[in-house]
Amino acid sequence: MQAPTAEALMRSRYSAFVLDKLPYLLATWHSSTRPAALEPNPPDLKWLGLAVKKAFVQDADHATVEFVARSRQAGRAHRLHELSRFVREDGRWYYVDGDLN
Repeated sequence: MQAPTAEALMRSRYSAFVLDKLPYLLATWHSSTRPAALEPNPPDLKWLGLAVKKAFVQDADHATVEFVARSRQAGRAHRLHELSRFVREDGRWYYVDGDLN
């Protein structure tokens, strides 16, 4: 099933990060910025949650999603705060890139 919005894709990608679904992450990453491969999560990494702060649609094919993902690794808390850019091509949303805050 395809994500109907950029925000829905962001949420599904977070779940894929948690579950180490690397093929899904690569398939939903835009070809212009997609890495050749991804590394699985380290064994001691635990994802703790996702908070979507804002989702903004610029036009029918461009959107941004600001989120905070929390994790814990080796007893230390981490926070990933990103403003992500998405593009829709051929009816499908793709993650393009993001700016860390």
